[in-house]
Amino acid sequence: MEMLMQLGLLALGFLMLVKGADWFVDGSSGIADRMGVPQLVIGLTIVAMGTSAPEAAVSITAALKGSAEITIGNIVGSNILNILIILGVTSVIVPVAVARSTVRIEIPWMLFITAVLLAAGYTGNQVTLLEGVVLWMLFLLYLAYLFVMAMCDRQEVVETEEDKPAWKLLVLMIIGLVLVVWGSDVTVDAATAIAKAADLSERFIGLTIVALGTSLPELFTSVSAAIKGKADIAIGNIVGSNIFNILFVVGTAALILPVEFAPSFAIDTVVAIGAGVLLLLCVFRKQLLKRSAGILMLICYGGYFAYLMMQ
Repeated sequence: MEMLMQLGLLALGFLMLVKGADWFVDGSSGIADRMGVPQLVIGLTIVAMGTSAPEAAVSITAALKGSAEITIGNIVGSNILNILIILGVTSVIVPVAVARSTVRIEIPWMLFITAVLLAAGYTGNQVTLLEGVVLWMLFLLYLAYLFVMAMCDRQEVVETEEDKPAWKLLVLMIIGLVLVVWGSDVTVDAATAIAKAADLSERFIGLTIVALGTSLPELFTSVSAAIKGKADIAIGNIVGSNIFNILFVVGTAALILPVEFAPSFAIDTVVAIGAGVLLLLCVFRKQLLKRSAGILMLICYGGYFAYLMMQ
């Protein structure tokens, strides 16, 4: 009976995520159009941070409770999932165009900060207060870059009679975000209960079940954005979320107390770097994430999942 209830909650969480992501994309992209802000900037900031809210809540809470494997496992696992599964699934459904700045600046920046996380955790088996400060300084630098990009690439605002009022777009975005975060919370709790009933390890739960659950907002938001022709939001959401996960979430957790980084997570972080390199190689020449690349990403995640199952 308990298992049936958890499966029902899992289905409810998925439903909330689907509808919430749809409204969130419509609202955020509409606001971007009305304000003349490039959709790539919206994807890298509001959408990315909004859909990363579950990772932030789960990871910081886990750090406070001393569940270090959930904290790092959730972030590293989510970043791997974001690229290999979410962009993989999205590009299989519809090829995703990638902005030049994403290829030349944002993806390399994502790779750099992932390497910083690996160095910080591997050298002392924990992310310290000082390293948390460094991550936050890099986060502020990233925000400054986004602000400059938004100012340089402002678009002309063209209003039509069919445009919804700004307040309706804002309400739509907020309701969508609430449904996405709430749906993710419901889904994670249900999935974790099911996983624990199956006697799975905390590291495995953090890298897979919890990571997938907290990445569901990115999945549904990116797929919804790509289908609606909002490619900049789709790719910006993923790259921005990965950057936000490391710099803000791990950085904030480390400011509260040192975050333990088990030696086994070094391999997972290297996998995260490898996933980023694969993404860069797939889009470097034609700035397009094709279906063939998406299939390759899904195969790569299958290999990584098989490795986790053998641990």
